[in-house]
Amino acid sequence: MYPKIYIVLLNYNGWVDTIECLESIFKIDYPNYKVIVVDNNSPNDSIRYIKAWADDKLNVWRSPQSPLRHYSYLPVQKPISYKLYNNLFELENRQDTHHIDSNEDPLVLIQTGSNGGFAFGNNAAIKYALSEKDVDYVLLLNNDTVVEKDFLAKMLQTAISSPNIGITGCKIYYYDWPDKIWFNGAIFNEWTGTTIHCQSDIDATWSQSTFITGCSMLIRKDVFRKVGLLDESYFMYIEDLDFSYRTRHAGYDLAVAHTAEIWHKVGASSDGEFSVFSTYWILRNRVRFILKHMPLLKRITAIGFIISTRFFKWTEYFFYGKTDLILAQLKGIKDGILIR
Repeated sequence: MYPKIYIVLLNYNGWVDTIECLESIFKIDYPNYKVIVVDNNSPNDSIRYIKAWADDKLNVWRSPQSPLRHYSYLPVQKPISYKLYNNLFELENRQDTHHIDSNEDPLVLIQTGSNGGFAFGNNAAIKYALSEKDVDYVLLLNNDTVVEKDFLAKMLQTAISSPNIGITGCKIYYYDWPDKIWFNGAIFNEWTGTTIHCQSDIDATWSQSTFITGCSMLIRKDVFRKVGLLDESYFMYIEDLDFSYRTRHAGYDLAVAHTAEIWHKVGASSDGEFSVFSTYWILRNRVRFILKHMPLLKRITAIGFIISTRFFKWTEYFFYGKTDLILAQLKGIKDGILIR
């Protein structure tokens, strides 16, 4: 008996990436899953394009030079039946709750009606999944990824290897540099408030980690009942660190399946890894996380470390005329301290 896994993709203006991700997901060799695509009210009418793709009325062209064209170019069997919820009221008051039919509507589309952020959109899908009697795991997966066909089976193999594993991650490569590792486990340092990704191969099937990136999180359903949902106050970034931290402190282990592989378009959902938008929310939310979870002495050392390391970066930004990044980071630190 294969555990039922609900795969969650959050979309905001990224329907091309989402469709490429879906093309790779619907080729995986794991037999018992359902995909939920949540759209946070994209102004580019993303849901219409995703529906057209599922109805076999739209194909997304991939350049022959695309580094992972072989994962997303060969078409999956369509049409793909889906259930559409046009708003959260319709979702919360649906009449089809607690159905168990792995073959009916393998795709669920949810329109939230507003852009409430990463946690807000994912939580809508998580609530849907937890209301289904057949749910065993929820996989949070970035929509700007493509996956190897056996990635989910290998992640699950790690997840079920110990009843104490609450969250399982996987090896994540850069999409544009398919042989370069972006994430293969991480260490969170409470004294500095920072995480360091392991970006090298590890000679093991899996190992423990102190942080799992929200890019790919396979979460045991019991974790949500004990820990709760994602913290929506972060809007974007650090909610995965917050959820990892809460899960560990609830007594669960975090693990990374080193043989499960996906590829990630780093920064695609936020106009670049080091954009003004990204740098503001990362700094704001990192400070917020520290003040939320750390004892006084670690608050002092962690915020002091962030400011001191930023100071040298600000000198570099000023030299290259990137004052907008300096202002964004200063505002992020200020808002992280003052906004509750």
